[in-house]
Amino acid sequence: MTARVLIVDDIPTNVRLLQARLTAEYFEVVTAGSGAEALEICARGDVDIVLLDVMMPEMDGFEVCRRLKADPATQHLPVLMITALDQPSDRVKGLTVGADDFLTKPVDDMQLMARVKSLARLKSLTDELRARAFTGQQIAIEDAARAMDRISGEGGSILVVDSDERHAARIRSYLADHHTVDVLTQPADAVFQVTGGRYDLALVSMALEGFDPLRVASQIRTLDHARNLPIILISDEGDRAKVVRALDLGINDFILRPVERNELAARVRTQIRRYRYATELRDSVTNTMALAVTDELTGLYNRRYFDRHLSAMLSKAQSQDRELVLMMLDIDHFKHVNDSYGHDVGDLVLKEFADRLRRNIRGVDLACRFGGEEFVVLMPDTDYQQAEIVAERVRAAVAEAAFEAGTVPPLKQTVSVGVSLHESRDDTPEALLKRADIALYRAKREGRNRVVFDAA
Repeated sequence: MTARVLIVDDIPTNVRLLQARLTAEYFEVVTAGSGAEALEICARGDVDIVLLDVMMPEMDGFEVCRRLKADPATQHLPVLMITALDQPSDRVKGLTVGADDFLTKPVDDMQLMARVKSLARLKSLTDELRARAFTGQQIAIEDAARAMDRISGEGGSILVVDSDERHAARIRSYLADHHTVDVLTQPADAVFQVTGGRYDLALVSMALEGFDPLRVASQIRTLDHARNLPIILISDEGDRAKVVRALDLGINDFILRPVERNELAARVRTQIRRYRYATELRDSVTNTMALAVTDELTGLYNRRYFDRHLSAMLSKAQSQDRELVLMMLDIDHFKHVNDSYGHDVGDLVLKEFADRLRRNIRGVDLACRFGGEEFVVLMPDTDYQQAEIVAERVRAAVAEAAFEAGTVPPLKQTVSVGVSLHESRDDTPEALLKRADIALYRAKREGRNRVVFDAA
């Protein structure tokens, strides 16, 4: 995953050091030597993440962050504050003015890269949701921008998973004044607990007795209504390697023991507010989308919506030199289903297929019904390897279990998949679609129930 990172620091040596670290990990880097210059760059929409020094002349980092988060045009930008200040009150102040994270100099390479990668994923998802809202109806994005002012990080429902009752009770006492906190000391019951409640955040101890905390977090995320639930790990210094792995897997944040009360409260508020903002964006997209751009049978977007969104996303990918993948899917032998069992059964198969497709793509991917038994998925910021993983997951999800079709016996179905990758600045929506269609034809010709890439 690539992203454009803005480094804001008035000391050139610090800028060069951070620039070298990020460039080595294939991030694109932009620099600013003052707060005013940083605000100007962000206002142009040229960056994805801001690495912001606190101690700067004229305008310090706290004020820069406050202004970024107060402006509807930039409030969605993730801000990582970096400073020589090492007091908990300074970290809390940074988080309070809207910073998404806070690192202390000298910056640890592991923590820097883990935080930047996590924020890059957040920015990518937020960008896709904003783009969908704009495509469907421009007012949706205006409402979403105003929503941040209404959203609070207080009054959350929090689940603490910790097999040590004493530690769990202490964490609960830190948060109970402003949130409803449930404590679970039996990690094996985490999925059951989350199934029965609607939580805004989960705090998971890395010191679970007899349980892998990452597996517990992963199991929580398997639930449909908890797929985007923010999870904060409570870890010890010796857990560094596992924490890096956890952040790569999509865990939102971590905090080190001994846990400082105010820092915990600030991190919890930040994650809950971010979660509620993302939920507001999703609801805005759902509630303002006209029926003209959705497929009545499957609930997916339709061809009209896809054509318009593809043009917008391809233009963005070309202007920002980003990757884009198009996946085209066709249910194998679907005509036989309609001819043998009738269109009512065919409709049931189409609805079930759409559900399986929706469950097995990523949150940033856009699935549409292209027409008949053909579907398409648009995948931003996706390379060949990532596309192959998602495409194979969808193919397997269709083939592994029969489709329940009402009064007829369960039907075994498969799907053929053609995949094309955005190749150059001269690419067009028509060319991308044509290459995916050719790859799909090859998948059919070579035996069906397979994934074929246009360049393979």
